[in-house]
Amino acid sequence: MKVSVGVSARHIHLTEAHFKILFGKNALLHEKRPIHQPFQFAAEETVTIQTEKSKIEQVRILGPFRAYTQVEISLTDAYQLGIHPPIRDSGDIKGSAKVTIIGPVGTVVLEEGCIIADRHIHITPKQMELYGLTEFTEVHVQITGEKGGILSHVYLKVSEQSYFELHLDTDDANAFGLHNGDVVTILEGNTDDL
Repeated sequence: MKVSVGVSARHIHLTEAHFKILFGKNALLHEKRPIHQPFQFAAEETVTIQTEKSKIEQVRILGPFRAYTQVEISLTDAYQLGIHPPIRDSGDIKGSAKVTIIGPVGTVVLEEGCIIADRHIHITPKQMELYGLTEFTEVHVQITGEKGGILSHVYLKVSEQSYFELHLDTDDANAFGLHNGDVVTILEGNTDDL
């Protein structure tokens, strides 16, 4: 079966409390553009993330506010920052990397909260049934083209509120020459089948 690709550049999810520290108590989060996942959007506002080694500016905030603050970066970003964030599912931040977030008004020091997001496919329970994937937690993805190949350990992220899409970070996308909107093929079977 086919699925479209969404390439996720580095970004940050914030609690409302942290947003107010970074931007001011009366500040509002402004939508720049919607993203495919329902009710989510890229915000106008950006922040700087910093470590003892380096910093990255203009990191986009994704809205709406969440119950936790989380920074999602690529492995290349991690090398630049000199940190070792774990590869995790979104929201699994316990024991993850430390990073400082700098806004125009204030600063938040996250003792944990920086991860490299695992590659995953957003899918609904009905789509899991429709595509015969209910027994799987991970799949392989076949990519064609000059840098084609098989991408393994692609986690199935099941939610009623999902837009069917493969999410890759910029490192994975660049390795296979993929862009937003490209179409790839899901191969049935957990990743230990290869």
